[in-house]
Amino acid sequence: MIDTGLHLIIAPVLIPFLTGALMLLYDDRQRRAKLAISLGSAAALLVVAIELMVRAKTFAFAGGSDTGYYLLGNWTAPFGIVLVADRLSAMMLVLTALLAIPALIYSAAGWHRQGQHFQSMFQFLLMGLNGAFLTGDLFNLFVFFEVLLAASYGLLLHGSGQLRIRAGLHYIAINLAASLLFLIGVSLIYGVTGTLNMAHLSRMVAGLAESERPLFHAGAVFMGLAFLVKAGIWPLSFWLPTTYMAGAAPVAAMFAIMTKVGIYVILRLTMLLFGPAAGASAGFGSDLLIAAGMATVAFGLLGVLASQGLGRMAAHLVLISSGTLLTVNGLVLAGGGEKLLAGGMFYLVSSVVATSALFLLLEPMSREEGGIAAMLALTADAYGLDDPEDDGAPEVGLAIPGTLTVLGLAFGGCLLALAGLPPLSGFIGKVAILSAALGSANLAPGLVWSLIALLLVAGLATLIGLIRIGIQTFWAAEGTVPKVLAVEIAPVVALLGMIGLMTIEAQDTLRYMESAASALHRPTIYSAGVFEAARSEGILPEPETTE
Repeated sequence: MIDTGLHLIIAPVLIPFLTGALMLLYDDRQRRAKLAISLGSAAALLVVAIELMVRAKTFAFAGGSDTGYYLLGNWTAPFGIVLVADRLSAMMLVLTALLAIPALIYSAAGWHRQGQHFQSMFQFLLMGLNGAFLTGDLFNLFVFFEVLLAASYGLLLHGSGQLRIRAGLHYIAINLAASLLFLIGVSLIYGVTGTLNMAHLSRMVAGLAESERPLFHAGAVFMGLAFLVKAGIWPLSFWLPTTYMAGAAPVAAMFAIMTKVGIYVILRLTMLLFGPAAGASAGFGSDLLIAAGMATVAFGLLGVLASQGLGRMAAHLVLISSGTLLTVNGLVLAGGGEKLLAGGMFYLVSSVVATSALFLLLEPMSREEGGIAAMLALTADAYGLDDPEDDGAPEVGLAIPGTLTVLGLAFGGCLLALAGLPPLSGFIGKVAILSAALGSANLAPGLVWSLIALLLVAGLATLIGLIRIGIQTFWAAEGTVPKVLAVEIAPVVALLGMIGLMTIEAQDTLRYMESAASALHRPTIYSAGVFEAARSEGILPEPETTE
C-alpha cells in the first residue's frame, strides 16, 4: 500500500512550479488575479511545510522515522534522485513560506506593477529555495540553485533605476562565477567517488584511498567556495551590500533567506561528509570556516558603523548573521556539540525574520521629504518609483494613522532582535550559542572568548548604528509625515509577531532545534534511510505484468 503522505515531500517543489507556469498564461495587466493566485500558493506551501515539520517532530514518516524520503521515478539510491525531508529541511521550508506571504502582501502596495512577471519569478524563486532544502543529490542541488538564481536575477532587476541595473549586473556576474566553481567541485567529487548522492558520499568518504582524498578535498573546497560566495563570506561579500540595498522592498525581504541557502548547504554537507565518522576527513575545513566567519562578522560590524543609509546598514547586518552562523558551523565541526548547533539554528531563524522585517521598513522610513531623505541611501530611483507603470488600478489598502509611531515601534522591535537585546529571540539565540560554546570541553578557551567578544561588539555596533538611524528618522526629521499604507505595515507587524512567538515559545523551539542538531550529528541514520527506502514505500506501485 502506498503512503500518500510521502507526496507531501515533493509538494513544496511542484506547487510553486505549477503556479508560476500557470501565471505566465495570464495577461500581465491581470495583476490582482495573479497576486491572489500567488498568495494561495504561498499559503499552501506553508500548510505543507508545517505538516512536514509535524511529521518530522512526531516521527510520523514511514517506519516511525523522523525523516521522509521521496524517490523520484521510483528509482532507488544512489541511481535515482531522492528528496529528503527531516527536521532541518522542514524548518527551512516553514521559514521560507513565512517570509513569502508577508513579502507578497507588501508587493500589493504597487511593487508588482513595476515590471512584468513579478509573481511568476517569485514562485520560481520559492521553487528553487524549497528544492535546494529538500534535495539529497549534488547535481540536483546545482539545478535548484540555478533555478533560484535565475528567478532572483529577474526579481532584482524588476523595476527601473541605474543603481538597480548596475547592482543586478554585478550580481549576475558574481553568481555565474560561483556556478562555475560549483560545477568544477562537483566534477572533481564525481571523478573520485563516482556518485553525487549525498548519502552515498557520506558512506564512502571514510574509506577513500589516501591518494584520492586530496582530490576529494579539492572538489569540496571548490564547491564550498560557491556557497560561501552566496553566503556573503568575507572577502567575497563585496557584491552583497549594494545588491541588497538596490532590490525592491519585497525582493530584499526574500533575499534575507538567500544567503542562508549557502549556510544550509555548507552545514548539511559538512555534517554528512566531514563529521566525526569521516575518518581522515573528519573536521576538514573547520578552521577555515571559523576564521572566515569571524572575519565576516568583523567586516559586517564595521560596515554597520560606517553606513549612513539604512539600506546599506541592513545589508551589513545580513553579513553579521552569515558570519556568526559560519563560525558556529566551524566550531560544531571542530567538536562544539549539539547544543551549540541548536543555538545557531535558533539564531538563524530569528535573524532572518528580523532582517526581512527591516528590509520592508526601508522604503516607508525613507519616504519623507527633507533632511532624512538625503541621509538615507534609498532613493526613488533606486526603487524604480520615478516613473511607475500606471495601469489605472487604485492604491491597495488604507493609510494608517499614527504613522511615525507605528514605524518607530516596528523599527524598535527590529533593533532589539538584531542587536541581541532582551527580551526578544535575538538575545535568546546569542545566549544559547555562547553558553553552549562555554560549556564545550572540545573548544579552546581562547577561541571561545574571542567569539564572545566578537558577538558582543557586533551587538553593540548594531545598537549604535540602528539608534543613529532611528534618531535621524524619528527625532531629527523635518517635513510632512510620510503616507504609509496598512498593506505595507501589516507584513512587518506579522514578521515581528513571529519573533515574539519565538520568544514566548523559546523553550519548545530550542528543543526542536536540539533534536535537529542531534539528527545532523548522526549522518549514518540519514544515509541508511536513503538506501533503505524500499520500492514498496516509494511513489509508484510495482508495474503490473501481463502474460
